[in-house]
Amino acid sequence: MDTTKYTILLVDDDTALLRLLSIRLDAAGYDVKTADSGAQALNQLAVHYPHLVITDLQMDGMDGLTLFDAIHRSHPTVPVIILTAHGTIPEAVAATQRGVFGFLTKPFDGKDLLVQVEKALRLSGPPATEGRSGRDEAWRKAILTRSPVMEDVLRQVLLVAESDASVLIYGESGTGKELIAQAIHQASRRHAQAFIAVNCGAIPESLLESELFGYAKGAFTGATHDHVGLFQAAHPGTLFLDEIGDMPLPLQVKLLRVLQEKQVRPVGSTKTMAIDVRIVSATHRSLEAEMPKGNFREDLYYRLKVVALQLPNLAARREDIPLLASQFLERYAANAQKQVTGFAPEALELLIQAPWPGNVRHLLNVVEQTVILSTTPIIPASLVMQALSNTPATLPLLDDAKHHFEQEYLVRLLKITHGNVSQAARLAGRNRTEFYRLLERHELDPVEFRAAEA
Repeated sequence: MDTTKYTILLVDDDTALLRLLSIRLDAAGYDVKTADSGAQALNQLAVHYPHLVITDLQMDGMDGLTLFDAIHRSHPTVPVIILTAHGTIPEAVAATQRGVFGFLTKPFDGKDLLVQVEKALRLSGPPATEGRSGRDEAWRKAILTRSPVMEDVLRQVLLVAESDASVLIYGESGTGKELIAQAIHQASRRHAQAFIAVNCGAIPESLLESELFGYAKGAFTGATHDHVGLFQAAHPGTLFLDEIGDMPLPLQVKLLRVLQEKQVRPVGSTKTMAIDVRIVSATHRSLEAEMPKGNFREDLYYRLKVVALQLPNLAARREDIPLLASQFLERYAANAQKQVTGFAPEALELLIQAPWPGNVRHLLNVVEQTVILSTTPIIPASLVMQALSNTPATLPLLDDAKHHFEQEYLVRLLKITHGNVSQAARLAGRNRTEFYRLLERHELDPVEFRAAEA
């Protein structure tokens, strides 16, 4: 472990012991800050964000457990080790139940202390970046991170937000692509205007056009009034097109025209309307791989990807896991009205080491499970292990589930109709052209079903 990156705050009203500990930790390569009282320690926390706090239990004024409670309220992910000459088993149990990381009795072995320190720092991660040029950072308040990789993405967000360039966000499902899109909007000159998000893969093709561009009264059966599309609703703000890689090709053509002309024409209308909208799009697919297959238009790709941002998966930003888990725990404990205050150190280690194929969304699910099932204030490792085995990503993502269902449905239709496309299309309520596109998307050949029947 590179100790030079870590800051430790020592708190003790015994100045001789404070100096001895400071020398020992400084020799081990740590950046050491000191305080001779709980009140002074809290003042230090307002200035320096430490990775770890080591405090005496028995101090005049504020004792170590009271100091821990104050730290935990404002900095819930900072581990605390408590030292005491008056240690008893009940005190140690009470401290660990409240979320204290470690409990050492004086006199303690210096090697044992360093082992505890190194173990605690594995859970802490590097501190949040301080003093980012003093700018107002409301734009990023929804994004919790200590990760240098994520901080680099946020620096790019700030640069991108200064222009109106279209942005394409790449990232696995569950990495927070919509949060980044919102951050771009909030940091831009359009922040006081609307931010509209639409998932291009969640809306049926027959409805997506009217949702995006609107429709005129009488445009089709049931169109009893004019409907404002999402482009108009977002004017003059930001429109976020999530899962743009799932947009059908006919709509890609119409979207390209809107981006080129900066005008929309509602379905069934002869009038066009000027729009001024910042476009941010996102995908978990490789559009570069989809273009040679004819699934995504190259001209639209370059319209959308003026600037590209790549989001790291959760495994690439493990130092954020304690921070995120703490926030999720606080949220779900409040919702469930349960007195759950934290994770046991072993439980937190399990969270940090897990593979997280579902990324932040997966972590959120695991934390929610553990809060609901916990019968103690501190969530034990056994409960985290159970949640990880019950809800790894065996639960498919919505897009994958839809794809699987659609494929099975088409296979059943082709079996029922013995590969007769016209009959299968009628049963599905689709025209032949659209039905052929569905078969092509799922690489299904009707001839094979006719041959199987023969």
